[in-house]
Amino acid sequence: MYAIGMCVDEGYLLPSLVTLTSVADGMALRARQDVAVRVLSLDLSRQHAEIMAAVVKRCGFGSFDIQRRAPSASSVMADSAYITVTTYLRFQFTPQFADRPHLVYVDADVLVTGDLAGPLHELPNGRIGAVRDEFNPAVGTSRALPGLVERWPHLYGRPYFNAGMLWMPTAVLGRLRDGVEAALVRGRRHILHNDQDALNLWLLSSGTVHPVAAELNRFEIGRFLERGDWVRHVVHRPLNADATVLHFVGGHKPWQASCPVTESVRDYRAHAVRTLRLVRRLGDRSVGVAGGVW
Repeated sequence: MYAIGMCVDEGYLLPSLVTLTSVADGMALRARQDVAVRVLSLDLSRQHAEIMAAVVKRCGFGSFDIQRRAPSASSVMADSAYITVTTYLRFQFTPQFADRPHLVYVDADVLVTGDLAGPLHELPNGRIGAVRDEFNPAVGTSRALPGLVERWPHLYGRPYFNAGMLWMPTAVLGRLRDGVEAALVRGRRHILHNDQDALNLWLLSSGTVHPVAAELNRFEIGRFLERGDWVRHVVHRPLNADATVLHFVGGHKPWQASCPVTESVRDYRAHAVRTLRLVRRLGDRSVGVAGGVW
């Protein structure tokens, strides 16, 4: 038994519903009945919280709950081009709120094609599962954590992890919150990628991370290749490598009309249309994305 955790603001409501319906599609109905969905938000309206609850129920998940939370006052938004401070809410889940032995945190810009529970069966006690970041795979070899290896050279080459998918026992959530808070205070000068850099600062010092297979957090790179070849020098894998979780990182999101149209973007949009039809059947006409393709 585990909970799916998400952080959602008004701007990401429809994408979050797309993610949740894709999670449901990747599971057997009987398995969904044991899974809870837990959402933290700064600004989601009551109407939209209710439509999210209705979608979760229609998908067959066991339960739903949402709480309004604020991120730590120490949260650093070094990059806010397409990210809001809501991203820091991923560190505000509690064991009581999750109400399950494990939490699987899922970003709202992913499309899931299979079961997410696998890493929970191999997770060592007290560890957090995460996938190495495809664009910043190692400390000191990219723009992530600027100045860190100059300060501590022994950290050069250590794995750097993406924060978009996390698997963890709920017993570690308090340590995660406190550890990230300490990292934000002590390592503020090294924060560029917001909460992800803060998370990695704590993972480097605590040794709490457990590497998870790459297919559980693959980046959709076709959109970047439409605009240049730099990705080929960073990501050394086939374009269409298997992915259980396809992550649409970066500023060009598949629900935006300006996003380059790749095969994966078409797949995402087809799933989004089905999700939006479900929302309409549930009686809500307010859900959508400004400037989107629907």
